[in-house]
Amino acid sequence: PEHPEEAEHKEHPEHPEGHAEVTIEQLGDAIEAWVAWDSELHGGYLLVRDSEAKETLELELDKVHRERLSALGDGVYFACADFKASNGHVYDLDVFMQDGKGSPFHGLFPTEVTVHKKDGKARYTWHEADGVWTKKAP
Repeated sequence: PEHPEEAEHKEHPEHPEGHAEVTIEQLGDAIEAWVAWDSELHGGYLLVRDSEAKETLELELDKVHRERLSALGDGVYFACADFKASNGHVYDLDVFMQDGKGSPFHGLFPTEVTVHKKDGKARYTWHEADGVWTKKAP
């Protein structure tokens, strides 16, 4: 399954105990707003550096996954989003956003974007140890 139940092999971390301050709808809206703004600056594409392939990707948003809110603490959240690239590949990116008063993106601003999957093949999974989530090679 996309999100297995065993914590050792989770594709994405769950939000920590307690109530998340941002909803998945707010996060999704913030990601969509940021992608639209950034794409407008770059000829209709979100530009993301793929460090593994050592190339800059020209991406068009397909959809933000709104079925899971992942909160990492300290006002940092992320969700996956699917993109179609000008190179013909499909990418699943993890888009990290943080609380930011005054941010034009629904009160959040982007802090990191990572290529999670290329054409459905995962580059990492998530691993929890002592309440801290880290990326781990699949």
